[in-house]
Parts: sequence; structure tokens; C-alpha cells
Amino acid sequence: MSIRRRMFLGIALLFGLGFYFLITTVLDDMELRYRESTEEPLVDTARVLASFAVNSIKNNEFDIALFRNSFKTVHAQSFKAQVFGLTKTNVDLHIYITDHAGIVLFDSNNGLHEGDDYSQWRDVYRTLRGEYGARTSVNINDSENKIMYIASPIIKNGELIGVLSVGKPTVNVNQFTKTTQKKLIEVGFAFCLILIAIGLLLSLWVTRPIHLLINYARTVSAGKRVKRPKLGSGEMAELGQAFEDMRDTLEGRRYVENYVQTLTHEIKSPLFAIQGAAELLAGELTRDKRQDFINNIRVESDRISRIVEQLLLLSSLESRKHIENITAIDIDEILAEAIESLKHIIHAKKLRIDLKGERKCNAYGEAFLIRQVLANLLQNAIEFSPLKGEIIITVKQYDSKITVEIQDQGGGIPDYAKERIFERFYSLKRPDTGKKSSGLGLSLAREIMLLHEGTLSVSSTEQQGTVAQISLFIKTNKEH
Repeated sequence: MSIRRRMFLGIALLFGLGFYFLITTVLDDMELRYRESTEEPLVDTARVLASFAVNSIKNNEFDIALFRNSFKTVHAQSFKAQVFGLTKTNVDLHIYITDHAGIVLFDSNNGLHEGDDYSQWRDVYRTLRGEYGARTSVNINDSENKIMYIASPIIKNGELIGVLSVGKPTVNVNQFTKTTQKKLIEVGFAFCLILIAIGLLLSLWVTRPIHLLINYARTVSAGKRVKRPKLGSGEMAELGQAFEDMRDTLEGRRYVENYVQTLTHEIKSPLFAIQGAAELLAGELTRDKRQDFINNIRVESDRISRIVEQLLLLSSLESRKHIENITAIDIDEILAEAIESLKHIIHAKKLRIDLKGERKCNAYGEAFLIRQVLANLLQNAIEFSPLKGEIIITVKQYDSKITVEIQDQGGGIPDYAKERIFERFYSLKRPDTGKKSSGLGLSLAREIMLLHEGTLSVSSTEQQGTVAQISLFIKTNKEH
């Protein structure tokens, strides 16, 4: 499982469990808090009604008719009160009065329990003993709801003469509780989703640099030139720099090893030729033979010199991470310079150079290196072109790039060689001489184009010629 997925699942699980325990705790506590908030005004109500009961006493007896008529009047009156989300249309208080022995003298519920002994009911029992009396009973008409009773002593001249108890059904409280619970769950769930989304963004933010480094390492392992990803500052930037330092160190070691091996291999053949010619020159030879061996030594020495120069240039390019001397490059001008530098070969093979497309195009980069690319590609086209053939050079300009195509009329690249043309020291025999080149030209051209963040492609069909194409930015890399 990826780090990103682990982080997201961990954050989602953490928030989910936190949300569950928070909501469970709050919901369990909510009903109790609503009942507590209901109980406090019931205490005041019971105390006030108990004082009315005292003032209603006549001839040492409660004026029960006064209470009965009052409740009859209240129940007879119609009203409608909108209490937040609750529409209230009736008074649901239940009141009863007992004497000092706990016998019910008045019951607001149509006198249903008048005469019953309530002395053992908790509210009456505790109040008769001078304690705080309260109880909660199941509503006989609705088993899911309960009735909260708060009792108050009825005291006259310092003597406890009875108890007045006020009951309030919890049905309305339960409705408030359910509404609040529903809203709390909805808000909590939405908040949890927001936190999970934030967790997802956080995991993406944390793991993105890691994925960039993984892709960077894989690209480097594939032997491709790529810039170190931008990782901002902090530990990730330090890790990215450490990756690049390690890459440079490993590439440096491998680079030296490969170059020593390839240089030794490539120079071995011309050195043997020079050594053999030198040994033969020590003997008695005709003047013509001696001149042939001297010319052979010069040719092989030039070959070694070209190999060393190209290897040095290639190694310097591969160790660079960006172009340095960025200038505007006149493509038409450097093409003319490349053609001029190869003019003697062009004339020797009686070739015709046909320039097509845009003439005044400017790209950006190092002019010397781009000239080297075009010269190498043009030289290949010349060497593989038939006598009196034609080389077509086409320049095209797009929104942000310039492309240069060099097409010859040679025999094309064999299928077995198409995958290897960019390998160092891999070369095909020239049709005119049967000799091979150093095999570094296309490798060098590709490195230059990679350094310029451009492209180099070579396509070919046997007996129909080869097309080499490069593309360059019209603007500098800094402007992109």
C-alpha cells in the first residue's frame, strides 16, 4: 500500500473514530442536559404554586375549587405558540396537592387520583421529610415519554401542612433533543467530510515530493537527462539535493569507467595500424610504399585526434545541467556556416543543397553547439548521399518552436541498426569508402539537444533516404 493511501486511510480513520466518539458522548449527554434545563423552571413553578396553595387556605382547608376552576379555564382557552421548531397548543403541566400524610387532595388530571396515598412516591416522600423531592415516571399514555415531577412543601406558620408537585411530560423535550441530535449529526458528518478532504489534500501535499523524487530516480536510472524536481525548501529540498549529489557521484564513477573502456577499445585499432606502419617504415621500402604508410599514419592519427576531441566535448556536455551562453541563434546563418565548412565534400560528390521553408528564424541557445549538431547531421547526409544527389533542408516555425529537417537520398538505415544509431562508437560503413566514422556524431548531437531541452529524431526507409529533424525553442528556457 502506498504512503499516500496509508496516510489518507489513517487520517480518515482517525477523524471517523473521533467523530463517532464525540457524537456518541454528546448525544448521550444531551437528553440529560435538556432535562436538567427543564427541571430548574419546574422548581420555581412548584414554589410559586405552593405559595398560592397556602394563600388559598380557608378554615384550615385548601380551596381546591380555585385550582380546579383555574385548570378548567386554562384547558378551555385555545392558543398557539411557536417555540422554535415546536408548535404548542395546550398546557401539559400536571399538578397534584397532598396533605401532610401524603393523601392526594387535588389532581389536575380531572381528579383521577384524588384520595390516593402518594406518601411513598419519591417526590412526596422526600419533601415530607424536608428534603428536595423529585421523580421521573413513565407516562401511562405514552411509554416512550416520561413525566418529570418536582415537589415543593406547603408551609403555613412554620408548619408543613402538605406537598404540591408539578409534573412536566418530556415529549416536547424529546422533540427538541431529536431535532438537535439530527442537526448535530448532519453538521458533524459534514465537518468530518471536510476534515477527511483536508486530510486527503494533506497526504497529497506530503507525498507529492516523494513521488517526484521517485520519478526523478527512475528517469535517471533509465539513463535519461532530467532536471531535479522543484521541491521548495526544507527537508524535501535537502533530500532532492542529496539525490542529485548521489546521482552525480555514481554517474561520475560509471562515466570514467565507461569512457576508459570505450576510449581504449576505439583507439586500439588505429594505434595498431600506426604501430604496424611505423615498423614497416623502419625497413627498406620504395618511395611510393613509404608515402602510403606515412599517409596511413596521418589518417589514423587524425582519427584518434577526432575521437579524443569528440569524447572530451561529449563528456563536458553530459556533465552540464543547463546551457550557459544563451544567445539568439540565426538558423539561416549557422546553416550557411555548416554548409560552408563541408563545401569541399559537397563539391567532391557534386551534391545539390536545397533550402526550403522559413529563412529568418531565431532560436535560443548556444550557437556553437547548435552549429555542431547541424554540421554533424549534414555531414552524415553528405556521406550517405549518392553521387550527384540532392539534400533537402527544410526550416519550419511553429508557435514556440523551430524545426530543421535534413533529408538525403541515400540508401537509408537498415532495420538492424535503427535502435543503435545513438550508441557511442556505433557506426555504419560509408557507401563510398566502406569505412566507418567515430560513431560519436549522433550521440553528441543528442546530448546537445537534451541540454537545450529540444528533440532530435532520425527516421529512415531503406532505399528512400533518411530524415534527421531537430526542434528548438523560439524563446529562452527562462521565458517558458
